[in-house]
Amino acid sequence: VSVPQEVIKQRLITGVYRGFGDACQTIYRTEGILGFYSAWRPTMARNVPFVMTTFTTMDWLKRYILLQRKKAVQENVKGQKTTTTTMMLSTVDNLVIGISSALFAGLLTNPVDVVKTRMMTQAASNAAVPYSSALDCFINIVKTEGPLTLFSGLKQRSLYMGLLWGMTFAVNGAFERKFQNNQEQEL
Repeated sequence: VSVPQEVIKQRLITGVYRGFGDACQTIYRTEGILGFYSAWRPTMARNVPFVMTTFTTMDWLKRYILLQRKKAVQENVKGQKTTTTTMMLSTVDNLVIGISSALFAGLLTNPVDVVKTRMMTQAASNAAVPYSSALDCFINIVKTEGPLTLFSGLKQRSLYMGLLWGMTFAVNGAFERKFQNNQEQEL
């Protein structure tokens, strides 16, 4: 589902088609059903590490923050037990964790995102297909445009992904607190 949507989106952004219907019809007519899956390998090579890095970073940040809070409570209040509410993350905590996790993952995976975008949009260009593979695309970009080109679009992607994952983790954290509070009240 994500690859066809990504192909259509990337080609619409670059102005290749007049609209969604035109994109779907033209891709199907000129490339067949496989046209909707162009660059699926680079897409997966971006998505899997991005999600893994985002969740790993989120988990590390949560543990780190909670450990620091536990240490602070133990230093300030000797002999008192740490309460559950002290050891829970707020909505703002989870928002910041989500944004930070996505920014880190985005920085690591942006070169693959650039390759993926080039591979998806090349099939729709009127010129000869410039890249024979993702590796060829990567090498060609570095040689002809310089390595910093692999980070083009990072600001825009960071804004989008940071907000998306920040809101996702903030809402998830709110649900976790709600469920945990309900469970404690039942006990």
